[in-house]
Amino acid sequence: MTSRTLRQIGTAATIDLIGEDLLHNIVGRLPATSFASAACVSRFWNLVCDRVLCRPKLSSACSPNPSLEVAVEEVVNKVLSEPIRPHFAIASLVGSFENYEAEDALEEARGLITAAVGTHVPVITHCSLGIISDESQEQVTYMLPIASPAYRVFNPNVLIQGKSNSNRIMLTVGFLPGMKVTAIPLLQQIEEPETLMFDKFVTDIREFSTSVSGCNSPAAIIMFGDRYHDGIINVVEKMDYAMSPKTVIVGDPFSRFQYTKDPHDVYAAVALVFAVERNKPPGIGETQFHAVLASRLSPVGPTYKVSFVRKNSTWIAARREGSHENIDGETLLNQVYDALGKRIPRRCLFIAVTKKRKCSFGQEKAGCMTSLTFHKVSGTSQEYLHVFGVDIKTGDTFRFYHPSDAGLSSVTAVSSHLRSFNQRGNNTTGGDKHEVFGGLIFTCGGENFFGQSNIDSSPFLDNFPGVTLGGTLCRRVIGRGVLTLYPKESQGQKAVRSCVHPGGIVYLIMSYTP
Repeated sequence: MTSRTLRQIGTAATIDLIGEDLLHNIVGRLPATSFASAACVSRFWNLVCDRVLCRPKLSSACSPNPSLEVAVEEVVNKVLSEPIRPHFAIASLVGSFENYEAEDALEEARGLITAAVGTHVPVITHCSLGIISDESQEQVTYMLPIASPAYRVFNPNVLIQGKSNSNRIMLTVGFLPGMKVTAIPLLQQIEEPETLMFDKFVTDIREFSTSVSGCNSPAAIIMFGDRYHDGIINVVEKMDYAMSPKTVIVGDPFSRFQYTKDPHDVYAAVALVFAVERNKPPGIGETQFHAVLASRLSPVGPTYKVSFVRKNSTWIAARREGSHENIDGETLLNQVYDALGKRIPRRCLFIAVTKKRKCSFGQEKAGCMTSLTFHKVSGTSQEYLHVFGVDIKTGDTFRFYHPSDAGLSSVTAVSSHLRSFNQRGNNTTGGDKHEVFGGLIFTCGGENFFGQSNIDSSPFLDNFPGVTLGGTLCRRVIGRGVLTLYPKESQGQKAVRSCVHPGGIVYLIMSYTP
């Protein structure tokens, strides 16, 4: 027997002498890459590593470095500085980086992150109007140096100052034992007509969920849509119809994004899909997703009915419900100003249209879908009101909505709702213990939202100090789950839910029950 073989036996014997508690302590301090190597030493070490990472984990980091390569390296090193086995990664990029156009920066960042976490991990990079970081457990919102149109709508009197080279990248990675995560694209048909392949999108989501959990609706979806596709709102509304009410859907409908994909395909959106494993390992608890909405928009004035829609446009004529007399666009706005007691910029006004549409996909029988869709007011003429968006029809009803400080009450309600998670987490009556381990915020706010700084992140930070939080500033937000419903248009009307919100803050809360 050679001396080298004897040394190897001696080394193996020394490793075997390490007790489980000491080994647990050692591997629990390793960075992610070293931790992964330690798990491959032996079956015993692998079992110890599994015990170290037996609960879900969310890790987030931010870098302001103007060099994209350096910024990505910094955030990757931070999120992988502790044991974690990434199941997904989301990178939010703000501003411009040296030597890169926006699309190139997204693709380069995605490639660098994929090289660090592995090609088996779904990685999505997207452009953000701003980000929220909790590294100091205080909200830090990094805005673009020039105020975005969305920000000016909800903060019309705020002057934003910033450096011309303002840029940030935030990386969030998650480990969710007992779940499978994948990225599924919404394809756009290249040939005429350039329609979105919604049926395939829903079918792919359902097939993945069924293969993992046995249920055709997943636990949660985080979705990013292309800002150049007006049909994304309609897609989200159809997803609301197609998916189980238990499926939480959040995201940014109007962004720019990149993910691992075939360069020959055209994508209108991508969905990060989370499904619970039906045959998860013993001892693994339940990870749950919860979505809660705060909205700054409040209704004003009566309910109107669309009496005419100009062909191939969103110039609409309307009348009061119960009346046969059309009201021109200027008169409509004047009625809103009279109800408000003041004039406000038109860009701050929306109409919320209640739409009843037939919906079907695949070979399933068509059903009726009722949704509330927000359209931004863009102007008026002698006869018409002009709004942005598509799919408004004669007979639809609508109300005007405007940004209001009364929306602070919805933030207070969210904070109260999140406080109930703490009460469940401190359960001493023998029931299930509820632990919040992370959260994501999609917001149309930012600094000075509702006239106060940090207002959009405060419900989370106040209730869950020390818990990982990341956030992104959007033009609109997708939110479907445990949401605050908008007021009904009439006493007899059933509550109608909206899934895409201007002026909203959507909180995605991730919790774990052992």
